[in-house]
Amino acid sequence: MYMGIEYSKEPAEAYGQLTDQLRLLLEGEPNRIANLSNASALLSNFLDRTNWTGFYLMEDGELVLGPFQGLPACIRIAIGRGVCGTAAEKRETIVVEDVNAFPGHIACDAASQSEIVVPLVKDGELLGVLDIDSPEIGRFSDQDRLGIEKFAHVLVGFL
Repeated sequence: MYMGIEYSKEPAEAYGQLTDQLRLLLEGEPNRIANLSNASALLSNFLDRTNWTGFYLMEDGELVLGPFQGLPACIRIAIGRGVCGTAAEKRETIVVEDVNAFPGHIACDAASQSEIVVPLVKDGELLGVLDIDSPEIGRFSDQDRLGIEKFAHVLVGFL
């Protein structure tokens, strides 16, 4: 239960409820940092078995650390470098079952074992990426990918 909502046990329905909660939380707020901060907090509290949930934002041709929940993180990531930079470059979601097997993985937190990164694109412009790490290998399912992509799509409408 979060913010008075008891989420369904069915993943698709639970992610739908989460996305509805995001809309209610951000509606009417124009500040991008406030919206990203609340989005990272909402998602971090919704997801179990994760250790980092946050954003890297495009600034001067590279990804720069934005609002997040978790331990301190890498501040700047080059496009094409690591999971975040690769997802940004390809503009597609990347799910990594085992980060130790991902060429060029950037280890900001040694506890992270799997990762999902979703690009945030609005009107053809890359705004940044949503990055979620887990201390478990294989944490993120295809249902998680679909739900997190839907969450990111709704969020972009408020940025």
